[in-house]
Amino acid sequence: MGIQLTILGCHSATPRTNAHPTAQYLKINERHILIDCGEGTQVLLRQQKVPFAKIKHIFISHLHGDHFFGLVGLISTFGLLDRRTELHIYGPKGIKEIITLQLKLSKSWTSFPLLFHELESKESEVIFEDKKLKISTIPLDHRVYTNGFLFEEKPSLRKLNMENVAMEPEIEICDYHNLKNGKDFVKQDGTILENKDLTLPPKDTHSYAFCSDTAYKPDIVPIIKNATLLYHESTFLEDKKSLTERTKHSTAKEAGKIAKQANVQKLILGHYSSRYSNLEDFRTEAKTEFTNVELAESGKVFII
Repeated sequence: MGIQLTILGCHSATPRTNAHPTAQYLKINERHILIDCGEGTQVLLRQQKVPFAKIKHIFISHLHGDHFFGLVGLISTFGLLDRRTELHIYGPKGIKEIITLQLKLSKSWTSFPLLFHELESKESEVIFEDKKLKISTIPLDHRVYTNGFLFEEKPSLRKLNMENVAMEPEIEICDYHNLKNGKDFVKQDGTILENKDLTLPPKDTHSYAFCSDTAYKPDIVPIIKNATLLYHESTFLEDKKSLTERTKHSTAKEAGKIAKQANVQKLILGHYSSRYSNLEDFRTEAKTEFTNVELAESGKVFII
């Protein structure tokens, strides 16, 4: 269990020599996930030696080019590599039409199942869940329909305290499953052996909240409350706050406010405007509201 987040790209608008648009690779509880897919993402994945075949799910926050223009190229490469495993793509309604039209007109149909999950709800909803992971949307406020995503590890089973279990002859192997699931053991004479005395707690679970392009939106706080990691866009500093209303972006200070209100453990800033050359100014500004602040950088890895 645990989180490993690799920042592939973290700048806004257009790709530049050393500034790549948004894309992130997330390993969480043995799941391999791509979040957003700006231009050049597949090159950045190769630079980080990410095994393409392990990526089963891609989450696209919104249909602005700096967040998905690399997607059709990546899908095409998967086909050229003779991929056979299915690929699930989650994104706003319309993403299926955009991608399939490009594949159709270029006669680049995939050799693997390509499954689209189009999103329309303006309320937070669970869009993926299995025994190890739950993923929910975080409705954001941008110029087009936009979601962030909350990735939550599910707790593992409790572990048997074999030293204590061995001291109870009535406990058999067939009882282990119930014990791991947190149930007490009832002896034949009715005595209850509490689960906490027979098992050890599972490892702590973690969560990652990805908040892509958005204006300051405090009503997301209950959704991301107590997240282990929060990535929140910080396109501007307060000196350009006047631009946030028109562009529907946030300042670093506003990102710090969200992190503080949500009581997250660590805030990661990104989606920097090209107007700024000193990215440390973003950290300095956010820290006026929240202490534990990191800057996203291409190739930077965060491990929890």
